[in-house]
Amino acid sequence: MTPDRDPLWSRAGHVRLPDLLRGHRRAVGLTQAELAARAGVGVRTVRDLERGRSARPQRTTVELLAGALGLAGADRTDFLDAARRPAGAEPAPAPAAAPTASGTSVALPPPVELTGRERDVAELAAVLTDGYPPPVVSLAGLAGVGKTALALAVAHRVAGHHSGGVAGVLVSEGSDTTDVLCVCAAVFDAARVCELGARLAGRPALLLLDAIERAPEAVAEAVRGLAVAAPTLRVLVTGRHPLGLPGERVWPVTPLDVPPADVDGAGAAELDRYPAVALFTTRLAQVRREPPAPAELPALAALVRRLGGLPLAIELMAARGRVLDLTELLDRYGDRVLDLAAPGGTPVGSGWEAVDPGGAEPARAAGTVTLREAVAVSYRLLDADERWALRRLSAFWNRWSVELAEELLDAGRAGGHRDAVPLLDRLLELGLLSVRGTGPFRFRLLDAVRDFAAEQAAGAGESTTIRRRHAEVLTGLVVRTAPELAGPALAEAVHRLDEVTGDLGPALAHAAVDEPVTALRLAVGLSPWWRLRGRDVSGRQWLRRLLADPRTADADPTLRAWALLGVARLAAEHGAAAQEVPAARTALAVFQAAGDVPGELAARTALCALLPATGEHDEAREQGGVALALAARHGRTRDVAMAQRQLSWHDIRRGDLARARRRLAVVDRLAAQLAERRLRVLARAGLAEVTRLEGRYADAVEVGWQVAAALAELGDPGHRRRVLGTVGLALARGGRHAEAQDVVAELRESLPVVGWPGSGPEDGVCALIEGHLALHRGHRELAAEWFAAAAEPGTARQNRRGSVEALVGLAASTGDPVVLDRLDRVCREGGISLLPIEEELLAGLRGRAGPSGGRVARRGKGGGGPH
Repeated sequence: MTPDRDPLWSRAGHVRLPDLLRGHRRAVGLTQAELAARAGVGVRTVRDLERGRSARPQRTTVELLAGALGLAGADRTDFLDAARRPAGAEPAPAPAAAPTASGTSVALPPPVELTGRERDVAELAAVLTDGYPPPVVSLAGLAGVGKTALALAVAHRVAGHHSGGVAGVLVSEGSDTTDVLCVCAAVFDAARVCELGARLAGRPALLLLDAIERAPEAVAEAVRGLAVAAPTLRVLVTGRHPLGLPGERVWPVTPLDVPPADVDGAGAAELDRYPAVALFTTRLAQVRREPPAPAELPALAALVRRLGGLPLAIELMAARGRVLDLTELLDRYGDRVLDLAAPGGTPVGSGWEAVDPGGAEPARAAGTVTLREAVAVSYRLLDADERWALRRLSAFWNRWSVELAEELLDAGRAGGHRDAVPLLDRLLELGLLSVRGTGPFRFRLLDAVRDFAAEQAAGAGESTTIRRRHAEVLTGLVVRTAPELAGPALAEAVHRLDEVTGDLGPALAHAAVDEPVTALRLAVGLSPWWRLRGRDVSGRQWLRRLLADPRTADADPTLRAWALLGVARLAAEHGAAAQEVPAARTALAVFQAAGDVPGELAARTALCALLPATGEHDEAREQGGVALALAARHGRTRDVAMAQRQLSWHDIRRGDLARARRRLAVVDRLAAQLAERRLRVLARAGLAEVTRLEGRYADAVEVGWQVAAALAELGDPGHRRRVLGTVGLALARGGRHAEAQDVVAELRESLPVVGWPGSGPEDGVCALIEGHLALHRGHRELAAEWFAAAAEPGTARQNRRGSVEALVGLAASTGDPVVLDRLDRVCREGGISLLPIEEELLAGLRGRAGPSGGRVARRGKGGGGPH
């Protein structure tokens, strides 16, 4: 589970494409990821366009974005014209967010109109703009008291004093420290937390963290880390309690002031001086035309008192004014608001004193009104069946669709399938439901409503049953979606799972305890999505944990086999392939015994990719060949293409670039037949690498950039980094130094956190590029240092090809024949043959080599025998 980000907002009207795109996106309340999904492009494409990194984007991309933003008329024309305009012709950028004196970037929702918070806003702004502002300011108070609205108003007020930018993050339930840190860095356009300080460059910046009570320990630890990484960053947090950090300034947010009982007979102007009354009348005006009549004023004063001055409770009650006048509201719902036997109330000390309007009943004391009680008002307006449904819907942590709601509600209720639309309409009418966006996953219970309904479910002893059904519903969605994660519907399938990310974690966590077999099915279905979304480490841990659970030992053997295969595939993503080869072998044996052809093909193709990590290159190539024959025999076109693609890397290893090119051409053709864009793009990525190894650097760069752009649109950062490595090496070998350095910078910016598994390969590519650049410039000592770093264990690219290239460069830059011994050993162990361009680099050294310096496998010889 990761932290949610609220929609970002900006006001359009600037002539530069980055400003127009950012402004229009925020105007419709979309995040970069949501806009990318709606337009069918990659989130990196949107991000690069908003940063101004794409000088002349493709017309098709711009038109897709314009359509996704709903632009028409002059707005659409201006947008398309800005995209066609050369970058140098654009005027200086203007602020794309709410105007500030300094043009500060403000990545926040717009501030709402506040009532009765003027003093809080002014004083908080003074605290945050003081010469020595505290590192953390916490707005603490009851749910529904208006902490978020106050924080937004303050953040916008002080934006001009934070030249490093102002951004906000909404914390999700169950977020861990890494989740919070990653999103906090991302909202300031930093790839990693360690780069945040450099990104801010000593400028003051402000981060708003909302709803910290959902993961208080994770947020506290994250804020400590942010303080170290970016000393100029100030943090404004909202929650039901402070973080408890040193130097934290706690700012209690209290309910709005309400009129005392002795002013009940006052006129409208007098009552309107109290913020709680002003807010009520403002909200009432949204549902009815007439202002409160004089006869309603006493009821108005009594209502806001009984609501405790809590803004959300006031808004919920004012919504009923569409049907009832204020006196009727007081008579009908007053006791429900305060949970008292009789309406009425006068503030006494820290509580309330209830007084019957007719004087017939004795007063009774009541506790302070909480948001839970405010939510209970609408909850009690539901009939028994609606309450039952609301308690079940409380299982959803984030947004959900009508279909998911119906699946959740169908279980445990007599009468068959239930149409959820009337129920949702009822919840929306009562203000219990939030609807945002136009996609299917647009429904969400308000947080306070969800919490209240969950408490009611716990009190009724229904929690376990509801969470179990929630896990089953999510598992069903994932199982239905998983096959589409390898096909032409990939982008749509990935987006579907992205939409329910906030529910996948809780569902998996509960099922792991309550129904581990269900959890195993869910984890198996999520495996490909975990790979695509870079969650390979945590995904592998989940699968391993569930496989080790004794309660899954008797599960369907093929299910366990797919879990083992998922473990192996995920391990390959972070450099742990050698550890999980036995898992892939076990899965293969199970699939063969069961006669499961798709499983056998998947296992053999995986082994073709995994076995080189253990040095078993010949078997790897054999597994690929068997998979190819099996797929052809059963007419499985996609599996034929996958096997051909894996085998092409073995051809590259053996130096047979012509055969590798032919295989990749087959993959490209089959992918076109299958309408699988991603597979076709990956085939072209392989062709770019082959072209580079052939020494055709300009062609490799051209193809590589096209592939990198396509992978960005597809949202595949891992493969995009590999292609950028190909482009960078081709640029370096082609003498295009400045462009190659730009690629190195981008690669390093996108590297995983230092120390994470899997950070080595891309780092090795950077060292290779730097080595070739230094060698091309004649800096041999510097080149030797870079090549030596690239040849270190753990930095090799696929099939140790990178180590060979690094050792060739090291030998060429040092002139040391001893390096040839090491190169010879790596070639023999990896079954690798040198390429003509590598032979050229070594030509001068070979003449000086001793008896041990001439054994390096040449193209087509050694390293494992003939093809």
